[in-house]
Amino acid sequence: MQTLQTLQHPVILFDGVCNLCNSSVQQVIQHDPERKFRFASLQGELGQQVLAYFHLPADQFNSFIFLQDGRLYYKSTAAIKVMQQMHGGWKWLSYLLWVVPFFIRDFFYDFIARNRYKWFGKQESCWVPTPELRALFYD
Repeated sequence: MQTLQTLQHPVILFDGVCNLCNSSVQQVIQHDPERKFRFASLQGELGQQVLAYFHLPADQFNSFIFLQDGRLYYKSTAAIKVMQQMHGGWKWLSYLLWVVPFFIRDFFYDFIARNRYKWFGKQESCWVPTPELRALFYD
């Protein structure tokens, strides 16, 4: 079992049944040729461990969470932190988004998060990566 103290890569925690979240993870994988990121569903073992460690609700999966160097980032800040480390236009987009105050960014983030199942759908179970990508995922 992986523990928080032994994580050697930044970890993106996401809602494993959300189609938008799964598409976002696939986008990150596509623009991360060095394979620096690792992934875990919030519903999984590591996701639940992170939520418990940081005293977050274990049954609410409406936030994109990014764990790097022992620090936890949420919502739009988490997304921007990830974009900064991606290749392509994502890095430049992150610079533009930092200019927008976090309360405005998170307002729109929360609006999309509340409607993501209605707009993008929901899976019955967590997305299963291909065998070659499996090594990037925790439980």
